[in-house]
Amino acid sequence: MDYLHITFHPVALYQLAAFPCAILYYYLCTYGHLSTILRYLYLLVGGVILASMSMGQYAILLFTPALGATVLFHTTSHHSIHRWAFLLQMAWQTACHLWMMYRQYYLREIMTKEVLIMISSLMLLTQKVTSLAMDIHEQKVTVGTKNVLESKEKDVGHLPACSILGVLSYLLFFPALLGGPLCSFVEFQQQISNYKERDNRWGIWRVTNACSFFFFFHALRGLLFDPVTFQYKLTDCRGWECVSVMWSAASSCKLAYYSHWLLDEALLHSAGFYVGLRSQTTFTDSNIYTLETTNRISLFARTWNRSTAKWLRRLVFQNCSKRPLLSTFAFSAWWHGLYPGQIFGFLCWALMVEADYRIHAKLSIMSTSPFIRFLFKVATWFQTQMITAFIMLAVEMRTSALLTALVFSYSSLFPLLYCVLLTLLIKSKP
Repeated sequence: MDYLHITFHPVALYQLAAFPCAILYYYLCTYGHLSTILRYLYLLVGGVILASMSMGQYAILLFTPALGATVLFHTTSHHSIHRWAFLLQMAWQTACHLWMMYRQYYLREIMTKEVLIMISSLMLLTQKVTSLAMDIHEQKVTVGTKNVLESKEKDVGHLPACSILGVLSYLLFFPALLGGPLCSFVEFQQQISNYKERDNRWGIWRVTNACSFFFFFHALRGLLFDPVTFQYKLTDCRGWECVSVMWSAASSCKLAYYSHWLLDEALLHSAGFYVGLRSQTTFTDSNIYTLETTNRISLFARTWNRSTAKWLRRLVFQNCSKRPLLSTFAFSAWWHGLYPGQIFGFLCWALMVEADYRIHAKLSIMSTSPFIRFLFKVATWFQTQMITAFIMLAVEMRTSALLTALVFSYSSLFPLLYCVLLTLLIKSKP
C-alpha cells in the first residue's frame, strides 16, 4: 500500500508541471509556427527533459532501450522484428525489475521516487516498442531502407514510414512519458500532422472536465481514506472486519488510479491528442461508470486500463493457440514485475474470468423471471466488486506477510465461492 502512496503524488506533480509545455505545443502547432520536424523535436526534447527531471540519473535506464529499439527497427527485417523487439525489451525491463527487487528485499533499501517513476515509464515504453514492432511485422508501417523497398515491390508503398526522429519522438514524447493510454505509431503520426483541423472548444472542455475530476477524486481519497494505515489494519483485523478493510483499501486504490488516468488523458488532450481519429475514445483509459456498475469480471478486465488490455490481447491472447487467457494474465504478471502478490493476483484474476464466463453462461439460461434476473445481477455485481477488490489488493502487496494476511482472511471467501462454482460447472459438463 505504501507503493501507491509514494508513487502517485510525484508523478501527478510532474504531469501538472508539463501542462504549460503541452498547451504551448498545441498553440504553436495550431497557428502553424512549427513544421513537422520541429513538432517531433519539441515532443522528443520535452520527453528527455521531463525524464531527466523526474528520474534523475535513472533516466539512462529509459533512454538506453529507446535508442536500442530505434536502431533495431532500422536494422532488422520486418519478418523477425517483432520477436527481437519483444525479447530484448522484456529482458531489459525484467533485469530492471530484478535489480529493484534485489535492492528492496536483499539490501533492505527504500526505493526512491525516481526509481519507481523510471520503472513505470519503462513499462509504458515496452508497450510502445512492442506495439510498433507488431505494426512493422504486420506491414502496417514501413521502416528502414530495406523494408521500404520490399513494401514498394509489394505495392504497399503508401504505408506510413518511420524515420529515426519519428520513432524516438514516439517512444519518448512527453505527454505520454509518465502515464497515459497507449496510441499506435500510425495514430501518433496522424496527430502530428492534422492540427489545422482542431476544434478548440472540444479540447478545452475535455481538459477542464478531466482536471476537475482529477482534483475531486484526489480530494475524496484524502478525506475518506488513509492509505498508510491499511497495511496495519490488514494484519490486525479479525473476521468480517477484514472485508471492510479490504473494500476500503481497494476503493482508495481505485480513486488513485481513476484520478491519474484522468490527469494523463488531460495532458494528452491539452497537447492536441484527441480528435481526427476514427474513435473519440482512442486516447482514454477511464470508463469509470462501466467499472463500477458491471456485474461481469470479464468486462471489468477488458475495461480496466483499456489501452493496456487491448495491447495484451493483441500481443499475447491472439497469438496463443493453447490457454490464451491464462497466458495473457501470466504475461501481465511478468510485465508488472513478478512480485509474489502480482503472480498470485493475476493468476487468480485469470481463474475468476474463466469462472465468470461459465457462471454467466449457465445461470443466464436458468434465470427466466425478471425478478430472478434482477437478483442474479445484484449478486454478481456484489461478487464482482468484492473479487476485483481482493485481486487489486493482492497485486499491490509488496510483502509476503500482507499477502498472507489477505489470503487467510474472510476476504478470500468471495473468490473461493467462484472457484467452487467453476469446479462444479466443469464436473457437470457432459
